[in-house]
Amino acid sequence: MTIARRYTVTGQVQGVGFRWAAQGEADRLGVVGRVRNRTDGAVEIVAQGDRSAMDAFAAWLEEGPRFATVADVDAEPIDEIEADTFEITR
Repeated sequence: MTIARRYTVTGQVQGVGFRWAAQGEADRLGVVGRVRNRTDGAVEIVAQGDRSAMDAFAAWLEEGPRFATVADVDAEPIDEIEADTFEITR
């Protein structure tokens, strides 16, 4: 079963390689979608994959990359997206 979610990650998540690390983790898990920095300092991720991959991706987002300090991850179910890869966008 494929699921799609929008995640908003807050904390010290910009300037620490979060988007690149998220792309690497998504690629490893077979998750597709996109990640971007928001002007309010958060990182927004739109992602889609099978339930087990999305659960693993969500767990990774709670920790983030080595130099990030994740304060909160908000997850919102969304309609399926059309994507073949996981991209870093602006």
